[in-house]
Amino acid sequence: MIRSSERFLTTHTGSLPRPPDLIRMMYAKEEGVPVDKAGLAARVRSAVAEVVEKQAKAGVDIINDGEMSKPSYATYIKDRLAGFGGSGNTFVYQDLAEFPALQQRVFGDPGRSRRKTPACNAAITVSDKGAAQADVDNLLAARQNVKSVATFMSAASPGVISLFFRNEHYRSHEAYLFAIADAMRHEYETVARAGIILQIDCPDLAMGRHIQYADLDVKEFRKRIQMHVAALNHATANIPADRLRMHVCWGNYEGPHHCDVPLSDIVDVVFGARPTMISFEAANPRHAHEWTLFETVKLPEGKVLIPGVLESKSNFIEHPDLVAQRIARYAKLVGRENVIAGSDCGYGTWVGQAAVDPDVVWAKLAAMAEGARRASKQFWK
Repeated sequence: MIRSSERFLTTHTGSLPRPPDLIRMMYAKEEGVPVDKAGLAARVRSAVAEVVEKQAKAGVDIINDGEMSKPSYATYIKDRLAGFGGSGNTFVYQDLAEFPALQQRVFGDPGRSRRKTPACNAAITVSDKGAAQADVDNLLAARQNVKSVATFMSAASPGVISLFFRNEHYRSHEAYLFAIADAMRHEYETVARAGIILQIDCPDLAMGRHIQYADLDVKEFRKRIQMHVAALNHATANIPADRLRMHVCWGNYEGPHHCDVPLSDIVDVVFGARPTMISFEAANPRHAHEWTLFETVKLPEGKVLIPGVLESKSNFIEHPDLVAQRIARYAKLVGRENVIAGSDCGYGTWVGQAAVDPDVVWAKLAAMAEGARRASKQFWK
């Protein structure tokens, strides 16, 4: 278990800016251009070493590989699992649909526009058993050169995979979810066996409301995501809960987000998932107010919150005093030992995403570290 014992710890959501040359190589791979596999693997390894060092320099305590090997936090699975050979998926973002010009701009993002989401049209199996181990090896090698409290690694949840990759094979959504869960267990357990904290990315539990399940009311949506949580719990059954964290978000895009489901409508379902640590958006204008939820909702015994204290779509560098205030709000309500500072979402959700300048990202993370130090002085005398 990673808990605060003397100070507030810091982490982030997962994806971080990739080097320009790696972006070009990954663009080529996604577009079917022949890429030297050994050369790409070597560049991923060196990029992981670089991003680990930058996190440590910024003062981040719980670090990761920046998702350097993945075209995105979810669509990477098409390269590791067999069964996804159908036609590409299309998405309707309920909030963006009301603002066509903005929708065109968001969907035109260089990374987002290149994403590949082929439907599931055959039985799902693991096709590349070495990919997860390669990620583990890269992170373990890189962390030997820096001081950190712990390391984590992200993996797509069964639910978010079902969101991006349409089912054209299984008899029901439930059967599809659990087939994904069984296949992803290999990756999940590979990460956990290495002593790395496994983060399951679960935007489906929130973002899914206005994309995948926009046609459902909240009551029916809750039923669906309860199924998603059941699949997640099934897939992680062999991993201790205190070695798991999950990320819940409403979509890392600069949209109106006025159709986002309130945290209050889903928080009990989220708490039903096995992971001990829960990362969620808490800094952006649509969700920054939701800290007050914990004035009335009790944090379950053993759970730890990782609220976002940094926005992930803004080039504003948060003032350390603001970061300290955001940390303090949660600490006063759920206990100082149950709060770790984080970011709203990733800074490289898709390869080539550049909403926040890469140099600003590191400055934001450094501001978070300083804010955590200031908050710590308030709570640990």
